[in-house]
Amino acid sequence: QSAKCGTHGPGYATPLDAMKGKYWNISPREEIVYLPCVYRNTGIDRPDYLATVDVDPKSPHYCQVIHRLPMPNLRDELHHSGWNSCSSCFGDATKSRNRLILPSLISSRVYVVDVGTDSRAPRIHKIVEPVELFWKGNVANPHTSHCLGNGDILISCLGDPSGNGKGGFILLDGETFEVKGNWEKGGKVPPLGYDFWYQPRHNVLMSTEWGAPKVLADGFNPADVERGHYGRCINVWDWSTHTHVQAIDLGRGSIPLEIRFLHDPDAAEGFVGCALSGAVHRFYKTQNGDWAAEKVIEVPSKKVQGWLLPEMPGLITDILISLDDRFLYFSNWLHGDIRQYDISSTHQPRLVGQVFLGGSITTGGPVTVVEDQELQCQPEPFVIKGKKVQGGPQMLQLSLDGKRLYVTTSLYSGWDKQFYPELVKEGSVMLQIDVDTERGGLKVNKNFLVDFGKEPDGPVLAHEIRYPGGDSTSDIWM
Repeated sequence: QSAKCGTHGPGYATPLDAMKGKYWNISPREEIVYLPCVYRNTGIDRPDYLATVDVDPKSPHYCQVIHRLPMPNLRDELHHSGWNSCSSCFGDATKSRNRLILPSLISSRVYVVDVGTDSRAPRIHKIVEPVELFWKGNVANPHTSHCLGNGDILISCLGDPSGNGKGGFILLDGETFEVKGNWEKGGKVPPLGYDFWYQPRHNVLMSTEWGAPKVLADGFNPADVERGHYGRCINVWDWSTHTHVQAIDLGRGSIPLEIRFLHDPDAAEGFVGCALSGAVHRFYKTQNGDWAAEKVIEVPSKKVQGWLLPEMPGLITDILISLDDRFLYFSNWLHGDIRQYDISSTHQPRLVGQVFLGGSITTGGPVTVVEDQELQCQPEPFVIKGKKVQGGPQMLQLSLDGKRLYVTTSLYSGWDKQFYPELVKEGSVMLQIDVDTERGGLKVNKNFLVDFGKEPDGPVLAHEIRYPGGDSTSDIWM
C-alpha cells in the first residue's frame, strides 16, 4: 500500500501529507491492521502468530481476524513490530513497505514477514535466529525496530545473551535481512535499553530504559527498582558517529518507556512516558546544543488497599503524538484510562479527553481506593457488547487522519499474568476510540470489539497495532 505515483518511495513526503492522505486516490483510512498475538504464559502451548484484522466498517468481516500467520517456534513473545522501509525512504523509488519486522522479546528471534505479496495473508519471508544477534552483536531481547533512510533496519535491544541489561542495537541489511552487527560504536553502552527514535536533522538518536531481561522476564518485583535493575534515563546518541554522548536522568524508579519526537523533522523536542513515576517529560535541545528534560504531566498515584503496594501508579505504558503534533495520547495500564492532551504549547500540555477502559481500580474488584487526588469515586467496570474487559488500556495506535484511536489491553505476558490474571485466562481485546480533533475529546466506539478470547486455539494476548500503509508511531521523516 504505497503511494500511487511511481516517482517516490514508501510513505509520504511530510507528516501533514500523511494526515491528508496525499498521493492516494482515496482517503487513507485503514482497512486492515496487523497485531502480534502471544501465547507465552497463557498455559496454551501454541506458537505466537501475526493476526490480520479487518477494520473496515463497510466490510462483512468488520472486527474479525481474517488471517493468522503462526510462527514456527514456541514462546517467542512477539511484542513490537516495524517496517523494512517507511517515510524515511520516501525519496527512494526503489523501496517499498512490503516487509514487517517482528522481533521476539524473549526468544530473541527476528521474523521478517512478507506483507507485500498479499497484504491480507502475510507469509514468513525470513527468520533471523537468536545466535545471529548473540554472535554478531552480543545483544539479545530485541524490542523496537525502525527503518533507516539508507534502507537498513535498526533494532534496539534490552540485554545481552545472559539476560543482563544492555542498551545496545543491532543492524539488519534492508535487502537480505542479514545481521550486519552493532549500530553503536565506542566503549560506552547504557546499562539498559528499550525504545528509541532518531532525528537526523538534529544529529540525534534517543533511547530509553525498561529493565534487565532476567529480572522482568516473569513479573515485577518492586525491590528490583531499589536494586537499580530498572531504568531511569533517556540516552542521547550522536547520530553520525553512533556514540553515546549523554544520559538525562529522570530519577530513580521512573522507568522511561516509549519515546516520541514531534513528527515535524525540524522540531528538536518530544515526549517520553515514565511507567512507574507516572510522569511525562518533555525533552528538548538546549541553546548549548545538548539535551534536557522537564516534567510536564504527572499522574498521581492512588492510595489503595488490596493491591501489591499501598500506592498504585497509573503505569504509563504507551504514548503517541498525532501527525500534526497537536495532540498527545497515553495509556495508564493500571488505573485504566487513556488521556488526550492538547500540546499546542509543548511546555504546558492541556488535558482535553479521557476515557476509562477497565483497569485495576474498578468497583466490585479486590482493590479499594482510600485516597485519590483525581477521581471522586472508583470507575465502573468497562463492558462492551456484553463483554467485561479485563486488563487496562495499553498499546495505542492512531489513524493517520487522527480521528480513530485503537487500543489493546495486554502489556507483556509475564506482567499480564501477575497484574491481570483474568486477562490471561480470557484473552485481550482491541477497542477503538473516536477522537474529536477540533476541541479534543474521546468516545468509545460501541460497535467495535475484537475479542481475542475467542480465537480458535484459545484466548491469546494481542499486542501492538500496525497499518499496512504506515502509522503514527513507525514513520520518521528526514
